[in-house]
Formats: sequence, structure tokens, C-alpha cells
Amino acid sequence: MREITVFNTMTRQKEIFNPVTPGEAKMYVCGVTPYNHPHIGNARPFVTWDVIRRYLAHVGYKVTYVQNFTDVDDKIINTSNGEGVTWDVIANRYIDSYFEVMDQLGVKHADVYPRVSTHIDDIVAMIAKLIENGYAYELDGDVYYSVEKFEHYGELSGRTLDDMEAGARIEVDGRKKNPMDFALWKSVKPGEPSWESPWGPGRPGWHIECSAMSNKYLGEEFDFHGGGSDLIFPHHENEIAQSEGCSGHHPAVRYWLHNGFITINQEKMSKSLNNFFLVKDVLQHYSPDALRYFLLSTHYRSPLDFSDERLEEANKALERFTTAIQNVLYLETCPAGQCEEAETLLSKAKEYEEEFEAAMSDDFNTALATSSMFGLAKEINIYYQSVVSRDGVVCQEALAEVKRIFSFMTEVIGILEKTWEGQTGANAEEYDELMQVILAVRQDAREQKQWGIADCIRDRLAEIGITIEDSPQGARWKKREI
Repeated sequence: MREITVFNTMTRQKEIFNPVTPGEAKMYVCGVTPYNHPHIGNARPFVTWDVIRRYLAHVGYKVTYVQNFTDVDDKIINTSNGEGVTWDVIANRYIDSYFEVMDQLGVKHADVYPRVSTHIDDIVAMIAKLIENGYAYELDGDVYYSVEKFEHYGELSGRTLDDMEAGARIEVDGRKKNPMDFALWKSVKPGEPSWESPWGPGRPGWHIECSAMSNKYLGEEFDFHGGGSDLIFPHHENEIAQSEGCSGHHPAVRYWLHNGFITINQEKMSKSLNNFFLVKDVLQHYSPDALRYFLLSTHYRSPLDFSDERLEEANKALERFTTAIQNVLYLETCPAGQCEEAETLLSKAKEYEEEFEAAMSDDFNTALATSSMFGLAKEINIYYQSVVSRDGVVCQEALAEVKRIFSFMTEVIGILEKTWEGQTGANAEEYDELMQVILAVRQDAREQKQWGIADCIRDRLAEIGITIEDSPQGARWKKREI
């Protein structure tokens, strides 16, 4: 199995991936709080982890992927009260919205999508264990985690208790033993959902849910925990304290991976700043493949600045990849034969495959991996031009291996899957039949030397994104799909 290195937030360095269970990769990623439609800042970690999951599976790992929904939260409660509906109506509405846009972006479903509301018993049991182990205390129906009891507190974020208060989400409560102590259980308040517990009716705090659900589905120690960089502190720091305080096992997570922010003019995108773009709105103007490629065009740990210009660049990149795929599919229909160009193409394809895997194995560097895709796409297009300029004979054995390599790359990145299937949209077969009629009319005009009519047909088709290519084997059309 190929060696993979990952940048571990905990140690602040790259480490060789050594799984808890040989041959398996267990990962937990913090999901959305469903109180609004997902914005592209929400989408980045899920697209990133989708690619990581795809590549780990390609290398040969059996991947178990868990992603939660925080369906009990202040924002959901506030939204539901404002609309005059129950909290679960809001949560279900925006969970459906999440799946709608992530399915469009090609994000494969997790193995498990646990919700807070369906894991209250697990959460209560973990809180009770933390009290028993001396890490938590109860105050009039509320339960708090005592951060001073956990010796590793602050290791993930690199902070000490003395300097943590700045910028932290500190719950104002003078009864707490330490200002940094955080809520595990909140006693019931008017207008809020509640569940029974040994400390009275209430609901879970923000952090305990992920500890309870990751422990339930992945065990006391698992391989990867992911999320946005904004979750490092306090959420992930508190998760570590909870999970390890409950199990006594250190570390609970071997590798912490965090993606960088999406920015607008170098300012972090967020709903609180009202500078966010909803995924569903972006998809009104750009294809899912274009948005997905944009999100992967920069290394996941680096900030990514959102702009129409960057999305247009993604469109142009996809055009080149689409052309290469369409050329491969066309070449498959050509007569079989031997040619030196095919062997040269195959040799270069293998070099690009190695470069691609080396990039992905080095902390999942999609930015570098896609450069290998550009290189191979260029070689495919050069080979296509050489074939159509001569007798049209193709070494089909070499082409099949080139197709395997390029399709492997696009599958890992998760783009243009329908293009490999030869789809051009709705009613693709009828679309092709119509184009064959148009090409026949154009060919008749050419044979009758009615060049103005032939050129007009070509130019009008180009205006709607259809390119006509003439070759000794006849005319061929290609549609720009993005």
C-alpha cells in the first residue's frame, strides 16, 4: 500500500499515515448546523474530505466515514421560534438542502450521518462518565467540563489556559469554577426543546455531541478528524478533553486535518459578516463541476479567495479536460492499428499518473495533482490531432490504458463523470441525431461550394457552445458542457 503523509494539526508537522487498524481508515468530519442553506465555505470541507476519502479507497483502505448533523442548536431554535415552527422542521428542511447541493457537487454520502437529537442517550451516558471520572460537575441542572482537570487541554490549539479567553466562545456564568469551563448539559429554558437527564430536563452543549457520536461509530481511538480551521478552538479542543476524559485513552484521534477559510477580498467568509454565497445560488451561474474544481484548485490547508474570475478559470480548466475526454471517446471508435505516437502517449500518461499519486500522497495536494491532469490532457489532445490528420488508425490497447489513467484522475478529483459516459445532457441520443442532420446539411453546402452557408452554420453553432472540427474522416461536433 502506497505511503501517505498528512499534516497533523496536533503536531504541526507532516506525518506518515499509520492507521489504528491496518488496512482501514476511520474518519469523522464535523457536519453542518442546519439552520440555513449551505454556503460555499460550508462546502469546502465536505468536497475536500470527499476527495480524501476517494483517494484512500483507491490506495486500498477500507474507509469508514462519519459526518454528523448538529440538529439541536441555538441558531436552529432561534430560527424556528422566528418562523413559528418546531426546531425539527427547520433542521429537516436544511438537511434536505444540504443533500441537494452536495449531491450536485458529487460529494458521496457518508457511511453514517448521526444527529444530535437521535443520540441523546449516548450523550447523557458520556456526560455521566465524565462526572464519574472527575472531569465534570453539575450546577443546578447544568453540567460543566472542568478544563483544569485535563492535562492536555490546549495542545491542539497551542494555547494555555491563561491566554485562551481572548476570542473564545465563553459562556457567561459566574458559578463556573473556571471561566473556560464549558457546558456539557444545559438546563431547560422556555421556548427550547428538552430531554430528560439525571440532572433534570435540558439539552446537550455544543461540543459533547461529536465526542459521543465519534466514539459510538468509530471507537475510543480513530484515524482522522476533520473540519474547518475555525473549529480548532474551542470545538475540537473541547472534543479532545471530553473524549479522552471519558475513555482515558490518549490520543483519541491520531491525525487532525483542518481546511483553510474561503475569503472574499481576503476577508473570511461567514454568515455573521453577511459576505457569504449560498451554494445553490452559485450553481445558478456555474456548473457543479466548476465549483467543485474551484474548491480543489488550492491546497486544502490554504485560504481560498472566492471570485467570479477564479470560477471562470475553473470553467476554462474543465473545458480542456472535457475536450481530452471527448477525444478519448472519439478515438475509441477509430480503426485499430499500431502507431508510435500511441506508445509515446502511454509512456507520458504513466509518468503523469505517478506525479498525480505522488501529489495526492503528500497531504492530499489536489492543486499539484490537477497540474498532472493538465499535462495528460494536453498529450491526449496532441495525439488526437495526429490521428485525425492521417489515416485515423489508433492503437486501442495503449488508448485503453491512457483512458484508465485519465479516468482514475477525474474520479479521484470527482469531476466530469457524466462526460466519460458520453452524456451531453437531457435526451443525449436525440441531441446527437439532430447534430448529425445539421452536419449533413453543412457538408452538402461545402460540396456545393456554398462556403457562406457552411461557415454560417459553424459560427452559429459556436455561439451556443458547439464546436465543429473537420478532418479527413469527416466532421465531428463537440459541445461545451460547462
